[in-house]
Amino acid sequence: MLKKGSTLNSILTGSCPKCHEESMYVVKNPYKLNTLYKMNESCSHCNTQYKIEPSFFYGAMYVSYGLTVGFGVALFVILNVILGFGVLTTFIGIVSGIVALMPVTARLARNIYISMFIHFDENWKQNS
Repeated sequence: MLKKGSTLNSILTGSCPKCHEESMYVVKNPYKLNTLYKMNESCSHCNTQYKIEPSFFYGAMYVSYGLTVGFGVALFVILNVILGFGVLTTFIGIVSGIVALMPVTARLARNIYISMFIHFDENWKQNS
């Protein structure tokens, strides 16, 4: 289990990057598609504003692109290289996998992007 204070913990759980005390998202489940991008305005524990500036999370599109390419390459290696499936089956598997992982990729991209700008502060209670 990842401990609080780890950037990876914040990224994988979607918790506040500064205090790791609560989820940044209104609904934790990324597969509830109508609430996929709904985020709290700020953390109720440390008052960190998640939307640093207008259109802040547009930058997460670049992270999402990288994650999608990474997932696609991983799926190719698993399906074609390791399991030995043909080209068409591999292609269908990659497209299906990327579509199935789209909500997770979108959330991970946002989590990674905000973690580039806001870092864990173990003294957040004193600084609030």
